[in-house]
Amino acid sequence: MTVEAVFSYADIDEATNKFAFENKLGEGGYGPVYKGILANGEEIAVKKHSKASTRGFEEFKNEVTLAAKLQHVNLVRVLGFCIERNEQMLTYEHMPNKSLDFYLFDLARQSRLDWRKRVDIIEGITQGHLYLQEYSRFTIIHRDLKACNILLDIEMKPKISDFGMAKINMKQIQAELLEHVK
Repeated sequence: MTVEAVFSYADIDEATNKFAFENKLGEGGYGPVYKGILANGEEIAVKKHSKASTRGFEEFKNEVTLAAKLQHVNLVRVLGFCIERNEQMLTYEHMPNKSLDFYLFDLARQSRLDWRKRVDIIEGITQGHLYLQEYSRFTIIHRDLKACNILLDIEMKPKISDFGMAKINMKQIQAELLEHVK
């Protein structure tokens, strides 16, 4: 998979209605996340780097780089990025059912997660993690796998997100490079 687009600041500003408060989905260690709608009608989520964040360009670069290497039904798809106006923004497919913690830690919402749905979510997370560890081109160690980093699509299928802290097995990359040199 390749990251599909380099978005302009104007495109993202328009999609999020100038980062309107009502479009804010939440906020993590990297910064706020906004819902947006592109000109073609596609819903997106935009993670905007906060100047107060301790996470920097390395995590941004890591997320974009890994997105170009990883593709699995249980991983959130990165659509593109924007680096205009000293901004570092990542654009993802929108996950309308929020994150797993939204349901697990709220008594009223827990009822949406019957045992069959819980098993399906566990299986999806396991499949995504297995892909990262065994079947992707590189061995990826997520390092930040928790309920708030498991997003749920329209059908409540889980997708692992937030690869900013992830590590790639460098020995594996070096071995591949040496193989190409021979």
